[in-house]
Order: sequence, then C-alpha cells, then structure tokens
Amino acid sequence: MAEYDPAAGLVVDRNLALELVRVTEAAAIAAARWIGRGDKNAADGAAVDAMRKAFDTVAISGTVVIGEGEMDEAPMLYIGEQIGLGGPSVDIAVDPLEGTSITAKGGNNAIATVALAERGCFLHAPDIYMDKLAVGPGLPDGIVDLDAPVEQNLRELAKAKKCDISDLMVCTLDRDRHKEMIRACRAAGARITLLGDGDVSGVIAVSQPEAGIDIYMGSGGAPEGVLAAAALRCIGGQLQGRLLFENDEQIARAREMGIADPKRKYRVEEMAAGNVMFAATGVTTGAMLRGVRRTASGAVTHSIVMRSKSGTVRYVEGYHNFALKPAAFVA
Repeated sequence: MAEYDPAAGLVVDRNLALELVRVTEAAAIAAARWIGRGDKNAADGAAVDAMRKAFDTVAISGTVVIGEGEMDEAPMLYIGEQIGLGGPSVDIAVDPLEGTSITAKGGNNAIATVALAERGCFLHAPDIYMDKLAVGPGLPDGIVDLDAPVEQNLRELAKAKKCDISDLMVCTLDRDRHKEMIRACRAAGARITLLGDGDVSGVIAVSQPEAGIDIYMGSGGAPEGVLAAAALRCIGGQLQGRLLFENDEQIARAREMGIADPKRKYRVEEMAAGNVMFAATGVTTGAMLRGVRRTASGAVTHSIVMRSKSGTVRYVEGYHNFALKPAAFVA
C-alpha cells in the first residue's frame, strides 16, 4: 500500500521493500560467482552491474547519494547517478558488495546492501573515513560517547547492561589504526571480535542479540556509516559518527556536498532521517545472513529487509530458477 503526497514529497510505499530485496539478491548472486577466486575487482564489478540492471525495473526516480565513487569512476554506481524506472523521487545509498576482499578470499560476512529514503534524508557523506561508535536498542540515550575514553564507554555500557566489562564483546575492523583502541579494550577487560571487512554488518550486529556483539567502535568508510545508520533507524540502536578528513581538499569536497561543520558528531537520526528502508542479501555466510547457495537449478539467497516506519524486520529466503530467469539478472 503506497502513501504518496506529491506536495510533501513523502514516499512510504511498503511494496518497495520487496523490490529492494530483489535488487540486493541480484547483486549477491552475481558476486557469489567470484567467491574464492582471488579477484575482488571482478566480484565488485559483477555486483554493480547486476544491481544497476535490477534497479532499472524498480518504479522510482532514484538518485545515488551514497555510492562507490564519482561520475568519472563509472561503471560504479556513482554519486549523482539517476536510477530506476521512474516514479517517486527518492535518495539511494548502495554498497553492491561490502566485503570485496572477503569474497575474493572465500571468507565470511560479505553482503550486498541498499537503503532508500525520501529526498534529502541521507547524509551526503564523501568517500572518506568516519569514526563510529554503536550500541544496540533499549539502552539510555547517550550511554556511550564518541569523545569519551574507551574504558569509560565500556564501564558505562556494562553498568547499563548489568554485567561485567569482561562480559562485553567489542567489534571492530582488524586494522593497524585500531591497535591502541584494541589494547585499551583488552586492558579494560573486554573481549574483541575482529572483522577483516564489512563494518555495515558489524554495526548492525549490535542490534541482533544472537550475534553476541555489545558495541562497535573504530573507523571505517563514511558511506558505510550512512548505510549502517539506515539499518539502525529501522532495527533500533544508537550510532555516533564523525568524518575523518586527511586534508583541506577533502574538507572542501565535503562542503560542496553540504557539510558545513567538518568536526560535527552525527547521530543516527542525522545520518538517516525520515522514512527509511534497508535491505541486504548475504553473499558469504556471516552472523546476520547466510551466503548464496548454488543448487542444480539455480541458487538460494538469504536476505533481510526492514522499514523505519513500522519497525518490522523480515528475513527472506529466495529460491531462484535460472532456467526461468537468467543468473545474470535474477530480479
């Protein structure tokens, strides 16, 4: 059932949620052909091509505001690209293959992901790093803070969860830049889960009790931060982020995208506002989703889709018959 007010520009069509799943399924199936083959660029390119073709069937007038690069870096789904069959104007955030290296190596936790919002509701984040701190739902607002010391955040979180710091599991990317933060977590008594790639799924994990992750911290891509914020708007949880600029050129580029204060600390609602939809399909199996499984006739996919308006989270298992629809285009 669609609710569309042209004057207000509101788009809350719940039928679009399934369309987004078809988009991520197409990207995941295409990328899955490159699992373990050692070519992350080929895997990413396959996911991008499939996602673009799938979007051509969706009844929206979409603008990519979070993508894989600028216009001169096509064939990526680039910032500013217009996608969709035509319809309500929406902004799109995409990561056709989060975990390119994971896919190339046959590791865990690679996903294809998309978020959709009303025009102007996503933070137009440049393709730089963002410092991130996330916890799950049901906790006092501001229980952790991006500017607080690691030990203080862990202490306050443990107090709120009525547990010891040693019971907490911290998730972060396995990067040299995080060595001091990891040392501080362990010194405080917390446990660590290190991700090779994929901090969208890492952030989402704080809102999924079965994942066993209590807090996500560390720096990763700013576009991925916006995608993670879109998911938390739907599923619940807190996320703070601050863009990390390396030079004046990056600051100037951010100002062109509408970011007035380069030191601003963003909350989840400031990165993904309004009515938001989020979908992801597993490429390789991880804590949140099972990976693509090939069958004699096609493939089986496992996806998640959620909407901020209803707070509903659905898991979708798709059975795809390549005899009826080509493997290169499963939407």
